[in-house]
Amino acid sequence: MFGTMKLMICVLLLVGTMSPAYAQTLQQRVETNLAAASSGTRFGLVVTDDAGKEIIAINPDKRFIPASNTKMFTTAAAYFTMEALDQPDTDGGTTVALQDKDVILMGFGDARMSSSPDCAVDCLAKLADAVAAKTKRVRHIIGDATLWPDQRWSPGMSWNNVAERSGTGIAALSLDSNEMPLTVTASYPGMPPMIGFSSDYFTIDNRAKTVARGPTTIDVKRLPFERRVIVFGEISMEAKPEQIALGIDDPAHYAAWRLAALLKERGVRVKGEIRSLYRDDPPTFPLMKPCPKKGCVKPEPTLVLARLSPPTLADDIRIINKVSQNLHADLLARRLGGAKGLEGGLAVIETMLTKAGVPRTAYDFSDGSGMSTYNRVAPRGAVTFLRWVAAQHWGTAWQASLPVGGVDGTIARRFKGTALEGRIFAKTGGLNATTALSGYMTAKSGRVLTFSIFANDVPARTLAAPMMDTALIMIAEAN
Repeated sequence: MFGTMKLMICVLLLVGTMSPAYAQTLQQRVETNLAAASSGTRFGLVVTDDAGKEIIAINPDKRFIPASNTKMFTTAAAYFTMEALDQPDTDGGTTVALQDKDVILMGFGDARMSSSPDCAVDCLAKLADAVAAKTKRVRHIIGDATLWPDQRWSPGMSWNNVAERSGTGIAALSLDSNEMPLTVTASYPGMPPMIGFSSDYFTIDNRAKTVARGPTTIDVKRLPFERRVIVFGEISMEAKPEQIALGIDDPAHYAAWRLAALLKERGVRVKGEIRSLYRDDPPTFPLMKPCPKKGCVKPEPTLVLARLSPPTLADDIRIINKVSQNLHADLLARRLGGAKGLEGGLAVIETMLTKAGVPRTAYDFSDGSGMSTYNRVAPRGAVTFLRWVAAQHWGTAWQASLPVGGVDGTIARRFKGTALEGRIFAKTGGLNATTALSGYMTAKSGRVLTFSIFANDVPARTLAAPMMDTALIMIAEAN
């Protein structure tokens, strides 16, 4: 009896002398690590093992802004709903047609049509060739984006994003990802930098300045639907050229404008105007109006000259998830909804999440990309969704679209040299004081863990991602 008591006392003394980090549970150590983030940062984290048992749960049912974690739900809904994603996208291609001497360029939600000189697949030039082979004189060039309701920006997207690629307009007719590249290169101290811009679609107002040294603060400003871009800030003589992609507010007009230029290069005379047409626009063209009275001349039937077949949607889903392409995700969400556009697409996502067993209180979505600050997701709901996806027949294909830690995509530079390099497959998210990461990771034991971690209200000029990554590494090494 005395010996047993003596042993118990020794054990208690040993525990009492252990370092606090050793004595803490894994959850406590993770919480301590996350507490190192700046004051005010809110974290949510859920991790489950391969059997679905929760290993870590921090604010599991609190709702967080998911940022680009939203793309997980949009792309999975495509696999859930659509057929033959690994086949050419014959439903999404762009058509060109003639009617009453007008050229009609009609979009069906293709995200990848290109006007680049080196374009090899899904090229606007092919449609220009079809028109040039039929006629050398046309009237108006009309960009038709009437497939969906005109909702070029989703509810909850910050208007200040409109000037650049992250806030470019969303329309059924899209070209060059609805963005235009601009390059700012230092010149001499006190002088404006050099602006590289290969188009006259926008007017550039260069108010920037070159400095001898110091930080580069180049930015652009443009009000919605204006085509004047103000370039401001400073660029250091020591800095590399600054690359900026300008957003386009009227994608259908831009596509028609580029087609007109290609037609002129092919000797086709364009006598009329370059116009865009959206579903909510009033009918302004002869081809859109019914014959008003007896004896009038009815418009000629529409003659479709060519249609593009883009690459597979599976390829585009990889682009969306690997590099977090906003426009492509928002176009995919609208395609899910058919004629109802975004509203219909969000309904499809809700149907999928109901099937997955995710409580309706665990999410709200207002877009397909995560640019909307109205979106909300709870970590436990996200993990429930991810575990359901992994059990679907298409789950492996979808998981292959996720970035790989230390290898590719948006986490190519994260987790390098750690236990999770090449062993974490996850979608990132970053927006207005928000950081997110959700997906799968292979633990030290070889078991696959499913996780979702969010940080909201991250103070300006501070980071939450390093603490998040450390927490995940800690969990992987302990399991």
